[in-house]
Amino acid sequence: MARVHCMTEMGMGVDIHGKDPTKAAQRAVVDALRHASLNFFELVGKTRHDMFVDVVVAVPADPEKVDIAAVAKELPYGTVTVTAVKGGLAVPVMNGTDSTFIANAAVIVSMEKDV
Repeated sequence: MARVHCMTEMGMGVDIHGKDPTKAAQRAVVDALRHASLNFFELVGKTRHDMFVDVVVAVPADPEKVDIAAVAKELPYGTVTVTAVKGGLAVPVMNGTDSTFIANAAVIVSMEKDV
């Protein structure tokens, strides 16, 4: 079966003082979900559990430290795959001892098409 792209939504998440890429990534995914409402399942004879959800999160440092399982738990339905990459933004504070981490997320939903 081939997958059909159904939706892409973007989000942004911030960890203000902790420099925690996982926290920023989770917040970016939650932000993306707040912008999305999928209402086509009945139309295509599927359920929300049939969707594939591919998430790419960009964090400003240490993408390998992102807890992929914790980010995936933010998605309530579907078969979820999360990939963390370097990106986002680190905004230093004036005294240089801390920074604000900003993560970006792309949440991509697809469904299998019966051929």
